[in-house]
Amino acid sequence: MEFYLDTANIDEIAAARKLGLIDGVTTNPTLLSREGGDWQAQAKKICDLVDGPVSLEVVGTTAKEMVAEAEELVNFGSNVVVKIPMIEEGLVATKELTARGIKTNVTLVFSAMQALLAAKAGATYVSPFVGRLDAIGQNGMEVVSQIRTIFDNYGFRTNILVASVRHAGHVLDSAALGADVITVPYSVIKQLAAHPLTDKGLASFLADWKKLTG
Repeated sequence: MEFYLDTANIDEIAAARKLGLIDGVTTNPTLLSREGGDWQAQAKKICDLVDGPVSLEVVGTTAKEMVAEAEELVNFGSNVVVKIPMIEEGLVATKELTARGIKTNVTLVFSAMQALLAAKAGATYVSPFVGRLDAIGQNGMEVVSQIRTIFDNYGFRTNILVASVRHAGHVLDSAALGADVITVPYSVIKQLAAHPLTDKGLASFLADWKKLTG
């Protein structure tokens, strides 16, 4: 399973790269707005820094607007993946962009049926938002499981990119279910690396070594 970092922050991307835990980056208008300044310059920096795919999102709501924006976004780097919202016009745009050889990430997916439609339109990635589903009393990971089954049943090559990740449990479940990619905030990566027994064990070893060496 590939790890993408869900951020537009250069410092977080650099830190994740040092850990060797970044295969790509996903951004959205909210994440870019948090960084302030010129969003286009920030997006270009991210594309230059990251070796893997970088998802940049359109804000248009018609297929014509989305395609036009996509043509601009891909100029930021050869690794750009264009994020398209899961609406009817988005499906039209996804089909057209796929035909042009532009990679797409259909975002704001909340059901297996939406993922199926995106896959049939030729999406490179679909992004089920598990945390937002959990927040309204639904089971986000169940949707991921359904998507995995459907894609395997029919041989879809669309990658399942689990998004809206809130905690380490989402990462574990995504890996167990066979998700292709998971995009996580840097705070969740830190959760994955930490365990109280690791800290306790290390402290014990160091204390014993100090006794041994005086």
